[in-house]
Amino acid sequence: MSFDRNTPYNHLPELPPRMDLETVPILKMTVRANKAIAELKISGHLIPNQAVLIQALGLSEAKLSSEIENIVTTNDELYKAFVNANLLIEPETKEVLYYKDALWHGFRSLTQKKRLLTTPLFIELVQILKNSTQGIRNLRGTKLINPAGEVKYTPPEGEDVIRNKLSNLETFMHSETSLDPLIKMAVMHYQFEAIHPFSDGNGRAGRILNILYLVDKGLLDLPVLYLSRYIIENKAAYYNGLQNVTESGAWECWILYMLQGLEETAIATRKRILNIYHLIQETAEKVRTKLPRIYSKDLIEVLFRSPYCKIKFLEESGIAKRQTASVYLKELERIDVLRSFKMGRDVYYLNDLFLKTLTM
Repeated sequence: MSFDRNTPYNHLPELPPRMDLETVPILKMTVRANKAIAELKISGHLIPNQAVLIQALGLSEAKLSSEIENIVTTNDELYKAFVNANLLIEPETKEVLYYKDALWHGFRSLTQKKRLLTTPLFIELVQILKNSTQGIRNLRGTKLINPAGEVKYTPPEGEDVIRNKLSNLETFMHSETSLDPLIKMAVMHYQFEAIHPFSDGNGRAGRILNILYLVDKGLLDLPVLYLSRYIIENKAAYYNGLQNVTESGAWECWILYMLQGLEETAIATRKRILNIYHLIQETAEKVRTKLPRIYSKDLIEVLFRSPYCKIKFLEESGIAKRQTASVYLKELERIDVLRSFKMGRDVYYLNDLFLKTLTM
Protein backbone atom coordinates (compact mmCIF):
# COMPACT_ATOMS: atom_id res chain seq x y z
CA MET A 1 0.00 0.00 0.00
CA SER A 2 1.17 3.55 -0.70
CA PHE A 3 1.75 5.87 2.23
CA ASP A 4 -0.74 8.67 2.87
CA ARG A 5 0.21 11.24 5.53
CA ASN A 6 -3.46 11.83 6.38
CA THR A 7 -4.36 8.17 6.88
CA PRO A 8 -3.47 6.13 10.01
CA TYR A 9 -0.35 4.12 9.14
CA ASN A 10 -1.84 0.81 10.25
CA HIS A 11 0.16 -0.98 7.55
CA LEU A 12 3.47 0.14 9.07
CA PRO A 13 5.75 -2.74 7.99
CA GLU A 14 6.85 -5.21 10.64
CA LEU A 15 10.48 -5.67 11.60
CA PRO A 16 13.03 -6.59 10.45
CA PRO A 17 12.98 -4.34 7.36
CA ARG A 18 13.02 -6.29 4.10
CA MET A 19 16.21 -4.79 2.80
CA ASP A 20 19.94 -4.91 3.33
CA LEU A 21 20.83 -3.21 6.62
CA GLU A 22 24.50 -4.12 6.38
CA THR A 23 25.67 -2.08 3.44
CA VAL A 24 29.37 -1.20 3.22
CA PRO A 25 28.88 2.40 4.49
CA ILE A 26 26.78 1.15 7.42
CA LEU A 27 29.29 -1.52 8.39
CA LYS A 28 32.18 0.97 8.26
CA MET A 29 30.30 3.44 10.44
CA THR A 30 29.27 0.63 12.82
CA VAL A 31 32.94 -0.23 13.44
CA ARG A 32 33.70 3.42 14.26
CA ALA A 33 30.70 3.81 16.55
CA ASN A 34 31.44 0.58 18.41
CA LYS A 35 35.06 1.65 18.96
CA ALA A 36 33.97 5.01 20.41
CA ILE A 37 31.40 3.36 22.69
CA ALA A 38 33.92 0.79 23.92
CA GLU A 39 36.33 3.59 24.85
CA LEU A 40 33.50 5.43 26.61
CA LYS A 41 32.63 2.30 28.60
CA ILE A 42 36.23 2.03 29.84
CA SER A 43 36.42 5.70 30.79
CA GLY A 44 33.31 5.42 32.94
CA HIS A 45 35.25 3.29 35.41
CA LEU A 46 37.69 6.14 36.10
CA ILE A 47 35.14 7.74 38.39
CA PRO A 48 35.12 5.76 41.66
CA ASN A 49 31.66 6.98 42.65
CA GLN A 50 29.45 6.00 39.73
CA ALA A 51 26.64 8.15 41.15
CA VAL A 52 28.59 11.16 39.86
CA LEU A 53 28.01 10.02 36.30
CA ILE A 54 24.56 8.59 36.86
CA GLN A 55 23.09 11.65 38.54
CA ALA A 56 25.03 14.52 37.01
CA LEU A 57 25.05 13.39 33.38
CA GLY A 58 21.53 12.01 33.70
CA LEU A 59 20.21 15.43 34.67
CA SER A 60 22.04 17.02 31.76
CA GLU A 61 20.39 14.54 29.39
CA ALA A 62 16.98 15.10 30.94
CA LYS A 63 17.29 18.82 30.23
CA LEU A 64 18.40 18.39 26.62
CA SER A 65 15.88 15.66 25.76
CA SER A 66 13.07 17.80 27.12
CA GLU A 67 14.27 20.78 25.10
CA ILE A 68 13.62 18.80 21.92
CA GLU A 69 9.95 18.84 22.96
CA ASN A 70 10.16 22.60 23.72
CA ILE A 71 10.20 22.00 27.47
CA VAL A 72 12.88 24.45 28.54
CA THR A 73 14.46 25.09 31.91
CA THR A 74 17.86 26.39 33.00
CA ASN A 75 20.74 24.37 34.40
CA ASP A 76 20.62 26.52 37.52
CA GLU A 77 16.91 25.85 38.17
CA LEU A 78 17.31 22.17 37.41
CA TYR A 79 20.22 21.42 39.75
CA LYS A 80 18.71 23.53 42.53
CA ALA A 81 15.44 21.61 42.24
CA PHE A 82 17.35 18.32 42.27
CA VAL A 83 18.93 19.04 45.66
CA ASN A 84 15.89 20.70 47.24
CA ALA A 85 12.65 18.75 47.02
CA ASN A 86 10.79 21.52 48.86
CA LEU A 87 11.73 24.21 46.35
CA LEU A 88 8.85 25.85 44.48
CA ILE A 89 9.78 25.08 40.87
CA GLU A 90 8.40 25.80 37.42
CA PRO A 91 6.32 23.12 35.62
CA GLU A 92 9.01 22.85 32.93
CA THR A 93 11.63 21.99 35.52
CA LYS A 94 9.31 19.37 37.04
CA GLU A 95 8.94 17.74 33.62
CA VAL A 96 12.71 17.52 33.27
CA LEU A 97 13.00 15.90 36.69
CA TYR A 98 10.30 13.40 35.70
CA TYR A 99 12.50 12.47 32.74
CA LYS A 100 15.40 11.83 35.10
CA ASP A 101 13.16 9.65 37.28
CA ALA A 102 11.94 7.66 34.26
CA LEU A 103 15.49 7.09 33.06
CA TRP A 104 16.56 5.67 36.43
CA HIS A 105 13.45 3.58 36.79
CA GLY A 106 14.30 1.97 33.48
CA PHE A 107 17.95 1.49 34.39
CA ARG A 108 17.12 -0.10 37.75
CA SER A 109 14.50 -2.31 36.11
CA LEU A 110 17.12 -3.72 33.74
CA THR A 111 20.08 -4.02 36.09
CA GLN A 112 18.53 -4.76 39.48
CA LYS A 113 15.22 -6.42 38.65
CA LYS A 114 16.50 -8.11 35.47
CA ARG A 115 13.44 -7.07 33.49
CA LEU A 116 13.28 -6.97 29.71
CA LEU A 117 12.48 -3.96 27.58
CA THR A 118 8.83 -4.72 26.89
CA THR A 119 5.53 -2.88 26.56
CA PRO A 120 4.71 -2.90 30.31
CA LEU A 121 8.03 -1.17 31.01
CA PHE A 122 7.43 1.29 28.14
CA ILE A 123 4.13 2.22 29.78
CA GLU A 124 5.77 2.69 33.19
CA LEU A 125 8.40 5.01 31.67
CA VAL A 126 5.78 7.23 30.05
CA GLN A 127 3.65 7.30 33.19
CA ILE A 128 6.67 8.57 35.13
CA LEU A 129 7.60 11.01 32.34
CA LYS A 130 4.11 12.50 32.31
CA ASN A 131 3.30 11.96 35.99
CA SER A 132 0.08 10.31 34.85
CA THR A 133 -1.70 6.97 34.55
CA GLN A 134 -1.90 6.98 30.75
CA GLY A 135 -1.58 3.73 28.88
CA ILE A 136 -1.41 2.77 25.22
CA ARG A 137 -3.05 5.39 23.01
CA ASN A 138 -6.63 4.39 22.20
CA LEU A 139 -8.22 7.64 21.00
CA ARG A 140 -8.57 8.22 17.30
CA GLY A 141 -7.54 11.32 15.41
CA THR A 142 -3.87 11.61 16.44
CA LYS A 143 -1.86 13.48 13.80
CA LEU A 144 1.65 14.94 13.86
CA ILE A 145 1.55 18.47 12.52
CA ASN A 146 4.44 20.80 11.66
CA PRO A 147 4.61 24.51 12.68
CA ALA A 148 2.97 25.47 9.37
CA GLY A 149 -0.10 23.42 10.30
CA GLU A 150 0.56 20.66 7.76
CA VAL A 151 -0.02 17.02 8.63
CA LYS A 152 3.35 15.26 8.42
CA TYR A 153 2.35 11.86 9.75
CA THR A 154 -0.66 9.96 11.06
CA PRO A 155 0.43 7.06 13.31
CA PRO A 156 -1.37 3.72 13.58
CA GLU A 157 -4.76 3.73 15.30
CA GLY A 158 -6.48 1.22 17.56
CA GLU A 159 -5.02 -0.17 20.77
CA ASP A 160 -4.91 -3.73 19.42
CA VAL A 161 -3.05 -2.57 16.31
CA ILE A 162 -0.55 -0.60 18.40
CA ARG A 163 0.03 -3.46 20.85
CA ASN A 164 0.62 -5.91 17.99
CA LYS A 165 3.21 -3.60 16.48
CA LEU A 166 4.90 -3.17 19.86
CA SER A 167 4.97 -6.94 20.26
CA ASN A 168 6.75 -7.22 16.91
CA LEU A 169 9.19 -4.52 18.03
CA GLU A 170 9.95 -6.47 21.21
CA THR A 171 10.60 -9.63 19.20
CA PHE A 172 13.02 -7.75 16.96
CA MET A 173 14.84 -6.14 19.90
CA HIS A 174 15.39 -9.41 21.76
CA SER A 175 15.91 -11.79 18.84
CA GLU A 176 19.31 -13.45 18.54
CA THR A 177 20.63 -12.40 15.14
CA SER A 178 23.97 -11.45 13.62
CA LEU A 179 22.78 -7.87 13.13
CA ASP A 180 24.93 -5.45 15.14
CA PRO A 181 23.10 -4.04 18.20
CA LEU A 182 23.84 -0.47 17.09
CA ILE A 183 22.06 -1.06 13.79
CA LYS A 184 19.19 -2.68 15.68
CA MET A 185 19.00 0.32 17.98
CA ALA A 186 18.63 2.69 15.02
CA VAL A 187 15.87 0.52 13.53
CA MET A 188 14.20 0.16 16.93
CA HIS A 189 14.16 3.92 17.46
CA TYR A 190 12.48 4.59 14.12
CA GLN A 191 9.87 1.90 14.71
CA PHE A 192 8.98 3.11 18.20
CA GLU A 193 8.52 6.68 16.97
CA ALA A 194 6.49 5.46 13.97
CA ILE A 195 4.19 3.39 16.18
CA HIS A 196 3.77 6.47 18.42
CA PRO A 197 2.13 4.32 21.11
CA PHE A 198 1.28 7.09 23.57
CA SER A 199 -0.72 10.27 23.40
CA ASP A 200 2.32 12.20 24.69
CA GLY A 201 5.91 11.54 25.69
CA ASN A 202 6.88 9.32 22.73
CA GLY A 203 10.01 11.28 21.79
CA ARG A 204 11.41 11.30 25.30
CA ALA A 205 10.49 7.66 25.90
CA GLY A 206 12.17 6.70 22.63
CA ARG A 207 15.39 8.44 23.61
CA ILE A 208 15.38 6.70 26.99
CA LEU A 209 14.92 3.36 25.22
CA ASN A 210 18.02 4.06 23.10
CA ILE A 211 20.31 4.20 26.12
CA LEU A 212 18.57 1.36 27.96
CA TYR A 213 19.01 -0.86 24.91
CA LEU A 214 22.77 -0.19 24.86
CA VAL A 215 22.95 -1.10 28.55
CA ASP A 216 20.78 -4.17 27.99
CA LYS A 217 23.14 -5.38 25.26
CA GLY A 218 26.20 -4.88 27.48
CA LEU A 219 27.72 -2.14 25.34
CA LEU A 220 27.66 0.19 28.36
CA ASP A 221 27.58 -0.45 32.09
CA LEU A 222 26.00 2.90 32.89
CA PRO A 223 23.46 5.01 31.01
CA VAL A 224 25.82 7.82 30.05
CA LEU A 225 25.53 8.01 26.26
CA TYR A 226 22.72 10.39 25.35
CA LEU A 227 21.85 11.47 21.81
CA SER A 228 19.73 14.50 22.69
CA ARG A 229 22.46 17.11 22.12
CA TYR A 230 23.28 15.55 18.75
CA ILE A 231 19.59 15.56 17.77
CA ILE A 232 19.20 19.21 18.82
CA GLU A 233 22.22 20.18 16.74
CA ASN A 234 20.96 18.13 13.78
CA LYS A 235 17.23 18.43 14.33
CA ALA A 236 16.13 18.86 10.72
CA ALA A 237 18.13 15.81 9.65
CA TYR A 238 16.54 13.79 12.48
CA TYR A 239 12.96 14.49 11.46
CA ASN A 240 13.75 14.25 7.75
CA GLY A 241 15.41 10.89 8.38
CA LEU A 242 12.35 9.51 10.15
CA GLN A 243 10.07 10.82 7.42
CA ASN A 244 12.20 9.44 4.60
CA VAL A 245 12.17 5.93 6.07
CA THR A 246 8.37 6.11 6.24
CA GLU A 247 7.82 7.53 2.79
CA SER A 248 10.60 5.96 0.74
CA GLY A 249 12.27 3.25 2.84
CA ALA A 250 15.51 5.26 3.18
CA TRP A 251 16.95 3.02 5.89
CA GLU A 252 20.61 3.45 5.02
CA CYS A 253 20.59 7.25 5.46
CA TRP A 254 18.68 6.93 8.74
CA ILE A 255 20.98 4.27 10.18
CA LEU A 256 24.08 6.25 9.16
CA TYR A 257 22.63 9.33 10.86
CA MET A 258 22.12 7.42 14.11
CA LEU A 259 25.51 5.70 13.97
CA GLN A 260 27.27 9.00 13.43
CA GLY A 261 25.35 10.40 16.38
CA LEU A 262 26.47 7.50 18.55
CA GLU A 263 30.10 7.94 17.55
CA GLU A 264 30.17 11.73 18.04
CA THR A 265 28.27 11.54 21.32
CA ALA A 266 30.46 8.75 22.71
CA ILE A 267 33.60 10.75 21.92
CA ALA A 268 32.18 13.93 23.48
CA THR A 269 30.92 12.08 26.57
CA ARG A 270 34.27 10.38 27.09
CA LYS A 271 35.95 13.77 26.95
CA ARG A 272 33.50 15.14 29.50
CA ILE A 273 34.08 12.17 31.83
CA LEU A 274 37.84 12.68 31.57
CA ASN A 275 37.38 16.37 32.40
CA ILE A 276 35.31 15.42 35.44
CA TYR A 277 37.92 12.86 36.47
CA HIS A 278 40.76 15.40 36.26
CA LEU A 279 38.70 17.98 38.15
CA ILE A 280 38.02 15.47 40.93
CA GLN A 281 41.73 14.66 41.15
CA GLU A 282 42.73 18.34 41.22
CA THR A 283 40.11 19.14 43.86
CA ALA A 284 41.17 16.18 46.00
CA GLU A 285 44.81 17.28 45.86
CA LYS A 286 43.89 20.87 46.73
CA VAL A 287 41.84 19.80 49.76
CA ARG A 288 44.45 17.26 50.84
CA THR A 289 47.18 19.92 50.69
CA LYS A 290 45.36 22.91 52.15
CA LEU A 291 42.88 21.21 54.48
CA PRO A 292 44.46 17.88 55.46
CA ARG A 293 42.47 17.83 58.70
CA ILE A 294 39.12 17.53 56.90
CA TYR A 295 40.18 15.68 53.76
CA SER A 296 38.59 12.31 53.01
CA LYS A 297 37.69 10.36 49.91
CA ASP A 298 34.04 10.38 50.98
CA LEU A 299 34.04 14.17 51.29
CA ILE A 300 35.34 14.59 47.73
CA GLU A 301 32.69 12.20 46.43
CA VAL A 302 29.94 14.24 48.08
CA LEU A 303 31.28 17.41 46.46
CA PHE A 304 30.84 15.79 43.05
CA ARG A 305 27.48 14.15 43.54
CA SER A 306 25.86 17.36 42.32
CA PRO A 307 27.17 20.87 41.62
CA TYR A 308 25.14 22.03 44.62
CA CYS A 309 26.00 20.83 48.10
CA LYS A 310 24.56 21.46 51.56
CA ILE A 311 25.21 20.48 55.15
CA LYS A 312 22.65 17.68 55.00
CA PHE A 313 24.64 15.85 52.32
CA LEU A 314 27.66 15.57 54.62
CA GLU A 315 25.45 14.43 57.48
CA GLU A 316 23.71 11.76 55.39
CA SER A 317 27.07 10.44 54.17
CA GLY A 318 28.32 10.03 57.73
CA ILE A 319 31.16 12.49 57.18
CA ALA A 320 30.30 14.87 60.00
CA LYS A 321 27.48 16.04 62.22
CA ARG A 322 25.72 19.30 61.43
CA GLN A 323 27.95 21.82 63.20
CA THR A 324 31.16 20.16 62.00
CA ALA A 325 29.76 19.78 58.47
CA SER A 326 29.05 23.51 58.41
CA VAL A 327 32.67 24.22 59.36
CA TYR A 328 33.91 21.88 56.62
CA LEU A 329 31.89 23.61 53.92
CA LYS A 330 33.00 27.06 55.07
CA GLU A 331 36.60 25.91 54.95
CA LEU A 332 36.10 24.59 51.43
CA GLU A 333 34.70 27.97 50.46
CA ARG A 334 37.71 29.69 51.99
CA ILE A 335 40.07 27.83 49.64
CA ASP A 336 37.79 28.51 46.63
CA VAL A 337 36.52 24.98 46.12
CA LEU A 338 32.91 26.02 46.80
CA ARG A 339 30.87 29.22 46.77
CA SER A 340 28.01 29.75 49.23
CA PHE A 341 24.63 31.38 48.63
CA LYS A 342 21.22 31.36 50.30
CA MET A 343 18.13 29.75 48.80
CA GLY A 344 15.14 30.23 51.01
CA ARG A 345 16.25 29.50 54.55
CA ASP A 346 19.01 27.11 53.50
CA VAL A 347 22.63 27.79 52.66
CA TYR A 348 23.97 26.00 49.60
CA TYR A 349 27.49 25.62 48.32
CA LEU A 350 28.09 25.64 44.57
CA ASN A 351 30.94 23.77 42.91
CA ASP A 352 31.32 26.25 40.03
CA LEU A 353 33.95 24.29 38.10
CA PHE A 354 31.90 21.10 38.25
CA LEU A 355 28.78 22.88 36.99
CA LYS A 356 30.80 24.43 34.16
CA THR A 357 32.19 21.03 33.18
CA LEU A 358 28.73 19.45 33.14
CA THR A 359 27.14 22.18 31.03
CA MET A 360 29.87 22.81 28.44
